[in-house]
Amino acid sequence: MDDALIGEILEPGSGEEQNRREQRVREQFWSTVRKAARKVPFMEDVVAGYFCALDPKTPARVRGILLAALAYFVLPLDFIPDFLLGVGFTDDVAVLMAALGAVRSNITDAHRLAARRALADHRNDEAETDNPVIDV
Repeated sequence: MDDALIGEILEPGSGEEQNRREQRVREQFWSTVRKAARKVPFMEDVVAGYFCALDPKTPARVRGILLAALAYFVLPLDFIPDFLLGVGFTDDVAVLMAALGAVRSNITDAHRLAARRALADHRNDEAETDNPVIDV
């Protein structure tokens, strides 16, 4: 995926656009995490980015970049549709890596701790239903 396309995807957008992205991300993030857990090797970083994006202390531009990348991640039909076996999340991985790399210094230890706890909780929930999905 070329840098120009990633740059377009990661544009923070207007306040209204950020609100739409945040709503979409809040609604679809965890179900997408369950589907992508085995395909995204840095899922803990993605979840830490999610908590950073929702943190009101995070600077607006950083939130915008993360929300843009996470909104792209939760869309099932993007540049490479997520349902394509083996390659469906490759474009998502590229966008997420670019976004996380750009804002890494804003992802705090608290965001990382929240990510570890959330992923552990999701693993425990899945184990209790005898239907493990997350393998992080």
